[in-house]
Amino acid sequence: MASAVQVNPAMASANPVSVVGESPREQPDNSAASADKASEKGIDETRWRPLLGLPCELSVDLALPKFTVADLLQLAVGSVMKTGWRVARDVPLRVNDTLIGWSEFEAVGNRLAVRLTELA
Repeated sequence: MASAVQVNPAMASANPVSVVGESPREQPDNSAASADKASEKGIDETRWRPLLGLPCELSVDLALPKFTVADLLQLAVGSVMKTGWRVARDVPLRVNDTLIGWSEFEAVGNRLAVRLTELA
């Protein structure tokens, strides 16, 4: 699973980093699976069916206080950056740059996952 790190210009003062999941070309076509999940959750499938397969970007924002361009230029494989978040504090979860809720990180096997803890 490839991931990208993007700086969110809308929150430049907090120097956030958004961790984004797989790129669109690496994602399988899950439109049928999306429709099945929607049906299981009681979503009005007829109304939403044309939209269920549309891609969206899910991101988690982590503030990196006092992060500078000099710090950016010194990044290398294995670099560790201190965040402004305490371990027990939830992080913002966004879809297409819109806050939808709060989440926490957890490990699932050997993968890093995000658990939704609160809807916005």
